[in-house]
Amino acid sequence: MTVLDDRTTAAMWPAAYPQGYAVVDVETTGLARDDRIVSAAVYRLDAQGNVEDHWYTLVNPERDPGPVWIHGLTSDVLEGAPLFPEIAAEFAARLDGRVLVAHNAMFDWQMIAREYARAESAAPVRQRLCTIALAKELSLPLPNHKLESLAAHFGVVQQRAHNALDDARVLAEAFRPSLHAAAERNVRLPLLECRPLTEWASAPTQPRIGAQSSYRAGSWRPSRKRPPCPYPNPGRYESDKPLKQGMRVAFSGDTSVDRELLEDRTVEAGLHVAGSVSRLTSLLVTNDPDSATSKTLKARSFGTPVVDEAAYTQLLRDVSPADG
Repeated sequence: MTVLDDRTTAAMWPAAYPQGYAVVDVETTGLARDDRIVSAAVYRLDAQGNVEDHWYTLVNPERDPGPVWIHGLTSDVLEGAPLFPEIAAEFAARLDGRVLVAHNAMFDWQMIAREYARAESAAPVRQRLCTIALAKELSLPLPNHKLESLAAHFGVVQQRAHNALDDARVLAEAFRPSLHAAAERNVRLPLLECRPLTEWASAPTQPRIGAQSSYRAGSWRPSRKRPPCPYPNPGRYESDKPLKQGMRVAFSGDTSVDRELLEDRTVEAGLHVAGSVSRLTSLLVTNDPDSATSKTLKARSFGTPVVDEAAYTQLLRDVSPADG
C-alpha cells in the first residue's frame, strides 16, 4: 500500500474530508460518570494531517487521582494544577472547528463532554473520528486494537505510555499515514456526531456497606433514559481480544464501582447489558466466579466467558467498533 506524498495531496485529496483535526488524549481518575480528567493533550493538525502545534496541561480533579500506577500522576503532583474550568477556554480553542481524533474516541469525548457540562459549558466539537474504526476501514494488519500496535505498524516509537502528551504525539504521528492511506483509496472517514451533554442533575446516593462507590453526593449525572443497544450481537468474548460493540454483558455479585454506573459505562461503549445469562451472553462479569448464583451457574453450563471487574474496566477502554 502506497501513501500519498506532499506533491500529490493537493490534487488528489478528497474534497469531503475535514479541514483540520484535533488529536486528543486524556488521562482520568477512572471510567465512571463521576470520574475526572487529570491531564489532557491536543495536537492540532491541518487537513493533510501535518502537525501545526501541540498543548498539554495537568488538571486538578478535586478528588483522589485514581490509578496512579497507570498515569503516574499523584495527588502531590496534581495539587497545584489548574481546575478544569480554568483551562476550559484554552482547551476549547484547541478543539474549535476541528474533528476530534482519539484512540477509542468515544471514551475521550465522553470524559471531555462531562467536564464541560460540570463547568456549565460545552466543547466546540461537532464530529469525532476513532482511529480504531479507521484502522478497521483500512484493514490494517494489526494483532489487536491497542495504540501500541497501531504505532508499531507505522514505526512510531512510544516513549511514555499513558502519558497524555506522549500518547497524543504517538497518535498524531500514526494518524497522518492512516489519513493519507484513506485519501489515496478515497475511503469514507468513520466520522461520528458529538452531542454536548446539556441535561445534568445532582443525584446523591448512599454507598452500599462493604462496597466503595465511585458515585458520591454532588456528582453529575445525565437525567435521560438509557438507550437500547443499536448493534447486533457479534458473539462471545474471546480471551486476549477486545470487546466488540453489540456484545451482551451480564453482571453478578458486588462490584467496587456502583453497579448502575458500571452498566451505564457498558451501554456508552456500545455494549448490551443483559439481565440474565443465556447461550447468547457474550461475557459475565463477576468478582466471585465460584459463587452459586444463578448467573454463575448458567455461565458454567453454557461455557460463557467470565472476567472480574478489574479486567472488565480495562477492556472497556479498548472496545472495538461494530462491523459495518
